[in-house]
Amino acid sequence: MSKSRFKIWLTALRLKTIPASVIPVAIASSYAYKLGEFDQVKFTLILFCAIMIQIITNFFNEIYDFKKGADTNERLGPDRGVSRGDIQLSTMWTVTIISLIITLAAGLYLVYLTDLNILFIGLVSLVLTWAYTGGPYPLAYKGLGDIFVFVFFGIIATCGSYYAYTQSINDVIIFSSFIPGFLSMNILSANNIRDINTDIKVGKITMAVRMGDRLSRYVYILILLLAFVTQFYIFLMLNNTFLLLPFITIVLAIPLIKEVMYAHGKEMNKVLALSGVMLMLFGTLQTIAFIL
Repeated sequence: MSKSRFKIWLTALRLKTIPASVIPVAIASSYAYKLGEFDQVKFTLILFCAIMIQIITNFFNEIYDFKKGADTNERLGPDRGVSRGDIQLSTMWTVTIISLIITLAAGLYLVYLTDLNILFIGLVSLVLTWAYTGGPYPLAYKGLGDIFVFVFFGIIATCGSYYAYTQSINDVIIFSSFIPGFLSMNILSANNIRDINTDIKVGKITMAVRMGDRLSRYVYILILLLAFVTQFYIFLMLNNTFLLLPFITIVLAIPLIKEVMYAHGKEMNKVLALSGVMLMLFGTLQTIAFIL
């Protein structure tokens, strides 16, 4: 494989989105560790499946955004291989299907180690990777992408990972799942605020398109604050000062709020990047807090 071809596929993986799948697993695994339920084999399988599901979602996005004409020359984000003609649509389909088969195989071994509920969670997750931009009612095109992200990258990813260790769910892990859900929502929100004008042209009705530019920015700030409120509630539930560690990220949240209020056009790419950093830092500190 040539270096240029390697770079093309590296771009298609959208590695910057991987933290959205890793952080929920890290949070769930650290809390399982705290309770003495951590298992290295399960952790490896959960993490692998989570990353693969994120990558498959990215592949489906590229396929269907191309088919629907959403990836145009006017887009302000990174170029997409299929829309540029660097990757053939049939090749992307083949790679996506192979990725699905590999992920399903790893998931079935995890089911063997746990129970059939994990099979249900896994199958729902795989269907949602396709339904996000594909199918008769693509969620991302109907203003439901933000809700999908909160449920999928928050509740399902975190609680599902924790369930794989313990075969149970509790209030702490449910509220903990809200945090990656909220912060992942803001990653998508920053992306959609940036793309409001181009999305309108191709009929992609995101939440940002529905609410408009200004209100979308206020909602972004509200969701960011909800992450901190949720964390404080978890601290009150467990009465452990280590759980205040994520509040260190306030030093990032303040300039992030300023950026999201005043950035426009390609400047929103900075907000997008900082939103990803916020998720990584907050989630990492939450993970450390549970371990400690």
